[in-house]
Amino acid sequence: MSNVLRLVLVDPNKVTRDAVKSTVMDLSTAWLEAECSRYEFFVDVVKQTAPDVGIICLDDDPERGLAIISELGEVAPNVSILVASSSTDGNLILQAMRAGAKEFLTQPVKPEDFTAALQRISRQRSGDAALAVRGCTTIAITGATGGVGSTSIAVNVGCALAANKRNSVVLVDLDLALGDADVLLDTIPEYTLTDVAQNISRLDLTLLKQFFTKHSSGIYFLPRPVNLDDGRHVKPDDVQRVTGLLKSSFTHLIFDTSKSFSAVDRVAIQSADEVLMVTQLDLPCLRNVVRLMGSFEEARQPADPMKIVVNRVGQNSGQISLKKAQETLGQEVYWQIPNDDRVMTEVRNQGVPLIEHAPRAAITQSVNQLAIASGGDDSLILDDTRKSRSWLSLWPVGNLGAKVQSKLQAR
Repeated sequence: MSNVLRLVLVDPNKVTRDAVKSTVMDLSTAWLEAECSRYEFFVDVVKQTAPDVGIICLDDDPERGLAIISELGEVAPNVSILVASSSTDGNLILQAMRAGAKEFLTQPVKPEDFTAALQRISRQRSGDAALAVRGCTTIAITGATGGVGSTSIAVNVGCALAANKRNSVVLVDLDLALGDADVLLDTIPEYTLTDVAQNISRLDLTLLKQFFTKHSSGIYFLPRPVNLDDGRHVKPDDVQRVTGLLKSSFTHLIFDTSKSFSAVDRVAIQSADEVLMVTQLDLPCLRNVVRLMGSFEEARQPADPMKIVVNRVGQNSGQISLKKAQETLGQEVYWQIPNDDRVMTEVRNQGVPLIEHAPRAAITQSVNQLAIASGGDDSLILDDTRKSRSWLSLWPVGNLGAKVQSKLQAR
């Protein structure tokens, strides 16, 4: 798993405390281990949790807050102190830094300032900018309708990313009724999302790790509930909290959503860095894509549109042409995955990922390239891609293909 800064917070003012909490929840490089509403309890909280960073909001009692900074310097010297205050008084800032604070932020805290402060603290703690905390790339993979292969793509993209030992990848199956990612991985998990939801009030990194199933490919897996009725225990707020924790624990988080586009699915889609909409070249699927993209247009920023992945290209002569499909969709297709019924039937029935069963197949190479393109970090290329470049011609024609080919050839 990736490094993460564990934080504890003290602020007697609930409004500003909740604001800081909200900012932390949106970060993929930090996790709020504990919060405290009284200064007098904070030192004990720090001793019990042994965090990386202590956040002290001074406004309620600056004198007492400054005293805590000095005390923590003696009893918990390994804890980096970040101070927040609405005051911009130079004397207060100087006192805080002399007492031992590493960073001073002005409230209300801006997310970009908070992120930059944590990055500086991370570099200070590691002693090397190259070892600073690495963030998480979140990918939501969904289908325009059932049966288009979105789960197969989610599983195999995840396994492709996990093939690089520098990556830590987790797959969450959000199809609470009919999810079958566990079948594709040939696993019988001991725990499911239900167990996570039922323990949400006491969930932390240590407890969450116990609920994972680790596949031989290296991917971690959190499956859908076993019983249909258990799906009702999984709430959108639960998924949001788990998402924050997973982002702080892994380099890659992949959501396999359901086709019902429930409130649970929407949380995953809204939190994702990239959303891949899987479809096929037939009219019902393409019309669904247009309708779904319109529905999610408001939920996601214009700069982060859904990316269209066409699966089973070349399946039969009755498919709509790519040109006609793009005219119908009103945008370019992001990715094309070739059809290979034989290989996909074999991997589904045997419960093994493409990268293990048919590493040289064209469909495998296409999925591997999709994993690279969506992985969010050009330096995290699959180890195997440096050994063989014979499949570079499989890249989609256009700027994306040319750009990534150039990066690979330069390695």
